[in-house]
Formats: sequence, C-alpha cells, structure tokens
Amino acid sequence: MGLSDILSAAAAWVIPLVIVACGVILLSGRQDYFGIFTEGAREGLSTAVRLLPTLCAMLCGVGMLRASGLLDLLGNLLAPVMGRVGIPSELAPLLLTRPFSGSASLAVFKDLMASLGADAFPALCAAVIMGSSDTAVYVLSVYFSSVGIRRTRYALPCALAVMAFCVTFSCLVCRILFKT
Repeated sequence: MGLSDILSAAAAWVIPLVIVACGVILLSGRQDYFGIFTEGAREGLSTAVRLLPTLCAMLCGVGMLRASGLLDLLGNLLAPVMGRVGIPSELAPLLLTRPFSGSASLAVFKDLMASLGADAFPALCAAVIMGSSDTAVYVLSVYFSSVGIRRTRYALPCALAVMAFCVTFSCLVCRILFKT
C-alpha cells in the first residue's frame, strides 16, 4: 500500500469526519448555534441587498462594452504592444474583460478555446490567467461599496498592476513549461 493509496483513503474520510465533528460540537455546545447561524444569514442578506445596485451597474456596463464591439477594437489596438511584451495578441479581449467581469471573461475564454483549440499556446496562457487572476475592478467595487468606502486611492492601480504581473508571469511560465 503506497502513499497515494493512503492519501486517497484519508481523503475519502475527511468530509464525513468534518460533518460528524460539526455535529458533535453543535450538540455539545452551550451556545445557541442555530441562532448565531440565522443572525449571520440575516446580515449576509442585508449586505447582498446593499450590493445589488453595484452589481447591476457592473454587469450592465460590461455587457454594453462587449455588445458594442469596443472590446474588439481595443484588442486590435493593443495587439502589437502585447506581441512585443510576449503576450499573445489573441488574449486582448480576455485581458480587457477579466478585470471587470468573471462571466464575461469566461465567455471570452470559451470562445478562445473554441476558435484556437485547447492545446494552442494562447489558450494555455488564457487558462493560466483565468486561474491566477481575479476580477480586480469587480472585487474592489463590491468590497468597497459593502463597507461604504468612497475614495479608493491606490487600490485600483495596485490591483491592475497585480493583474498585469499575473498576465505577464502566466505567459512566461507557459512559455517555459510548454517550450513554445
């Protein structure tokens, strides 16, 4: 019995053990855990209601940009610069949508995979970018609006710089690992 067999057996028991442990803690506790849970759910619901206008505005804006063709135009303008930096030009629409919307960038990613194939270098880079980056503008707007922060100062430039690093490093890692 090798190490992988032991890890597989242990992994099969992790979730049931966690569920049993939670049940034992809930039954043996001296606090009203159900009341605590419902209070947290109530606070979560009020936060979701406060965030709804921000989410609607973000999704509407990204949808309008995508439908208008502006993303394709910007992608064509950025393609030569991206090629010089080592980023495949086919990634331009993905890189323009990723900071704003996860669903829009997922749709662009799906189109990229369908048109180039999963084994193409730009598709490999896109897969690593999707896994290593986040929707920076979306996250900042949701988090800051949930706690009432109006002046974001350096948060957006830092988030976009991290996004640029993720993109550049992802393409470099793919170039090294896949020898292209």
